[in-house]
Amino acid sequence: MYEKKIAKDLTCGLNIAIEVIGGKWKANLLANISKGLKRPSELHRSIPRASARMLNQQLSELEFHSIVEKTIFNILPTKVEYALTPGGESIMEVLRAMKSWGERL
Repeated sequence: MYEKKIAKDLTCGLNIAIEVIGGKWKANLLANISKGLKRPSELHRSIPRASARMLNQQLSELEFHSIVEKTIFNILPTKVEYALTPGGESIMEVLRAMKSWGERL
């Protein structure tokens, strides 16, 4: 895996927030998961301009930061669902405020 030469400064809360929710599709993914879209195929259909690879990468990053949790059901065919964690629920307040601010521009 690629490692940046200059380490990220994660001593500032703003930098941490940008690291966690910064990304072209992360806010859209979180908004859609909060609305009840849980399956990867539903999320891919809700954001057709994004590639499946990019959405899967950003979902993995959100899972790494404990913002979403991934549940894999042991059935055939395999079923996967995403849900917001309590940390993800708290980020939704921030995203709603950002949406409101953006709509006023």
